[in-house]
Parts: sequence; structure tokens; C-alpha cells
Amino acid sequence: MKLKDLKGEKLGICVSGGLDSKTVTRRLLEEGLDVLCFTADLAQPDETDIRHVADRMATTGAETVIVDLKEEMAEACFVMIKAQAMYDGGYWNTTGIARAVTVQGLLGPMRERGCTVLVHGATGRGNDQIRFERYTNTLAPRMKVYAPWRDDTLLQQFPGRQQMAAYLQDQGIEAKLVKKRYSTDANLAGLSHEAEDLEDLQTGELIVDPEMGVWPHQAPDQMEDFQARFVRGRCVEINGEPVTPLEAMLRANEIGGRNGIGMRNALENRVIGTKSRGVYEAPGLELLGYCMRAVYQTTMDRRSTGLFHAMSRLIAEQVYDARLFDPGARAALAGIDVLAEYATATVNVSLYRGNIYFRALSDCPNSLYNPADASMEASDGLDPRSAQGFVEVQACEALNIARAGQIANPFWGAGKIQRS
Repeated sequence: MKLKDLKGEKLGICVSGGLDSKTVTRRLLEEGLDVLCFTADLAQPDETDIRHVADRMATTGAETVIVDLKEEMAEACFVMIKAQAMYDGGYWNTTGIARAVTVQGLLGPMRERGCTVLVHGATGRGNDQIRFERYTNTLAPRMKVYAPWRDDTLLQQFPGRQQMAAYLQDQGIEAKLVKKRYSTDANLAGLSHEAEDLEDLQTGELIVDPEMGVWPHQAPDQMEDFQARFVRGRCVEINGEPVTPLEAMLRANEIGGRNGIGMRNALENRVIGTKSRGVYEAPGLELLGYCMRAVYQTTMDRRSTGLFHAMSRLIAEQVYDARLFDPGARAALAGIDVLAEYATATVNVSLYRGNIYFRALSDCPNSLYNPADASMEASDGLDPRSAQGFVEVQACEALNIARAGQIANPFWGAGKIQRS
């Protein structure tokens, strides 16, 4: 859609209260269009009060509906933890999962208020445009979508932030153009920092000032003990106290953050084929995710583990690509639920300057680990002599392949192995 196509429509604009949001909203109002703003409360750590977004947007002349999605965001975090869904570079895709929660959560209130077009302010060079639009397409096929930063009219009028600020000031709207070294997107799952100085690979990640915690070298010079209790792949207690998903994430973010947990630098592969550099904070996901892995390692057999890793990677990519609600992702999540059925245990760790140290795992009724089987000392576990037949079966195949001249070393040396 273009600006000229919006006449007669009611626009639901996804806003954050920043320069872009105010510019787009004011410009559409100036065009005489029917506009209503929406923002999702995702427990953003960079907003002391989510109502401030509505206050900032009110200066444009628009009303803002705030939709409380904190509980939904916490549940989405639990999906990520259970699935161990990490993307390129091994980082937690906090922005991708937030878009799924945001679009699904805002579409209902938009339709209830008669909106026929969802407006988003995502750039035409990034992933978020795809996320906003694909989720809208799949969840509300009749809802139209307008992307102002792919509209030539607005792109020509506002080629940069200086032009946006000047426009708002001419309209009598406060617009402070603060030079920032990077931009930030925040929600309960974590923060992503990118653009500006971070686009230069000669710029180190330490230019980022963490908002959910500290860098490891800034953390206290002492260990902090942490305990998490999981039942069927869900954290139900932290340090012995029952928690809801939202409480679990808030506490894990606080504890992990102050110990420098969950800081990542990644050069990721975008959906549209380009690469993007980002610095990510996800202290709670990293802390609870580590503890969850310890439980899985105790309860999953070898083949289940292999299957889990494949499904985990699929889910991470589906989250990134805005396909979380598609059949493939749902099938993978259903499979992970089967494996997580046995993931019940209490995990104790110690945190120290960005590191998580395993201390103990207990109360795990479905544990597959038998110390007697693995012991190097005499025990009542696996009889070492029983391995003789297994080794001989393996030798049968190995000897036949060798005799057939099919063994070679393509990595170093002269190639084929000489048979003696």
C-alpha cells in the first residue's frame, strides 16, 4: 500500500513513542487519515512506565492503546527456553520472539476498534518488516499492511533522522535529535543493540552500555549461588520460591544481569539475504536456558538428543523468519513437549563474571544417568567384559571396509591409508 491508498481506511499504528513513530503518526494525521496508535507492554526494561509511550505519542494528536502482553511475553520466553532456540552465533533471538507476541497480541484490539490496516515502522532493509507483515498475513489475512518506510513519498520527505526532527519541530512537537552510537530494541526476553557505530566491524562490542545488567568485567568479584526447579521443562521455582513465568523471567534477568550473564556479539544472516551485526543482552534466558540444558542432558538418550537438536534449530529459524505459528514449528514444538515431559529436576549453579558453573542436579525422577555404569572403578554397573561382543561386531564392519580399500584420510597426509 502507498499513502494514496489509505483514504477511507482506519489505521492501527504500532508505535514505540520514538522519533520514527511520532513522525509517521503525525504525517498520517496531517493527511487527514483515521489513526489509532497501539503499543505492546512487553515488560520493556528501557521503559520505567509504559504509559510514557502514550504520553509521548499524545503530542502528535493521536490516542494510544496500551495492550498488556507481559504474561504472553513470559510464556514465549518459556517456549524459547524449553526449545533451546538460539540463532546465528548462539544468541537468544529476543527481537524475533517479541514480534510474534506483539503482532498476535495487537491484532485483536485493532480489529475490535475497527482498524483495517496495520501500520509498522520497520525499515525496508531489515527483518522486522517481514515479521510484522508475515504474522499479519497469517493471523489476520483480511488485515491490510502499510509500511511507511517503503513508501517513496515518505522516503523522499524523510531521508534521515534530521529531517524527521525538523518536521516535528515545525509541527510544534518536541523532537530531540540525540546522537546515539547504536539503536536498541527491548523486551522482557532481552535487548538487541545494532546500527550506527555497530555497523563497523572495527568497533568493539564494549561500546554498548548494558541496560539489563553489566559486562562480566564489571560484575561483583564474588560468586552468587542460584537454584532453579523445573517440572516438565518449565521453571516453577527460583531459589526455593514458587514463581510464575513472568516472575521467573524478571528474577532471572535481575540475577543474571548483575553477574554479567548473557552478553553476545553476533554477525547474523538476515532473512532478506544480508548480514547484520548486533550485540545482545539476554541474562534470564541464558541463565534459565543453561539450567534447562543440564536437565535435558540428564533425561535424554542419545537419539532423542539428536532429534531435539534438529527440532531446536528448526524452531530458532522459524522464530527468526516469522514462522512460529506455521505447521512445521508447531510440529517441532509438539515433539519437544514429548521429550520435555521427563525434564523435571532441581539445578544448582554458581555465577561469576559472565560464567555459569554447574554445582548440582537433584530430584530428577526420570534421570538416565547411573554412576555405576560410567565409573572407571569396580562397581555393580555395566560389566566391562560384556563390551567384548559389541566391539567385535563393530570390528567386523571396520575390517571389511579396510580390506575393500575404502578407508582414506582426506584431511592430512598422503590420502589413502596403506594396508599392511
